[in-house]
Amino acid sequence: MQIKIKTPAKINLGLVVLGKREDGFHDILSVMQTISLYDYLTFQFTEAEHLEISLSGSVDTIPYNEKNLVYKAIELFYSKISNLPKYKISVYIEKHIPQEAGLGGGSSNAAGTIWALNKALGTNLSEDSINELCGKLGSDLNVCYWGGTTFATSRGEKVEKISSKLISDVSIIKPINFGISAKDGYIMFDELNKKTSPVIIDKLKDSLIKGESISNYIYNDLEIAPLKKFDILKRLKNAYPEAIMTGSGSAYFILKKDIPQLLPKSEYKVINDLRFISEGITEA
Repeated sequence: MQIKIKTPAKINLGLVVLGKREDGFHDILSVMQTISLYDYLTFQFTEAEHLEISLSGSVDTIPYNEKNLVYKAIELFYSKISNLPKYKISVYIEKHIPQEAGLGGGSSNAAGTIWALNKALGTNLSEDSINELCGKLGSDLNVCYWGGTTFATSRGEKVEKISSKLISDVSIIKPINFGISAKDGYIMFDELNKKTSPVIIDKLKDSLIKGESISNYIYNDLEIAPLKKFDILKRLKNAYPEAIMTGSGSAYFILKKDIPQLLPKSEYKVINDLRFISEGITEA
């Protein structure tokens, strides 16, 4: 039995950090949008006496062991759902979403794993059960699973769909060989004194629902600190002043179909011809 899926990247159209929680995470308000940049995961199920997990992929910059969120998602699924048939589950991960970029690639892969197992094993989980599994693995999985335009709260795992009328093109600029982990992004934010108001998120949501321009309300709290700290991001911002960081970075986005390569190709990658999409995980 085999199934192949595509897992989309996401961008943060708006991200306001409310503060650090007792569990070490941060409460946020964020409007996220899935875009037409995908990883592809192929799952092969072979009958076995007990659960076996084997990961491989197209890049050598991610772990193919128990540290990978795909591996963790399979383990979690089997630990929470009783009487599942035993398989050797082999997963090939074809990466196109840049890593440590704030584009949610790892989270989307893990969400896709839950989607694939639910379909292949015929478990027919409820929406609440899917959201619970996604929430246990990370903060962006729920957004990537359902896709479209989403308002995320708490640490990002509580989501609700936004009936957005805005259809937009998007381009991505990503520094090569430079990334920022989510942990480091929030540590840098905590060192700032300035905090922002959530009012901007309300205006962003309202504009999306009305189908009006959102250019005045695209914002990311996590952009401020690394932009001050890293020259590679300063050069990016100087070249593309309208670009906004997504998530904890290091990728930036512009709501245009095509943008020129204004910086050295050896240091920065531009991904053009992307668009907003209304879906999350789908079969490839």
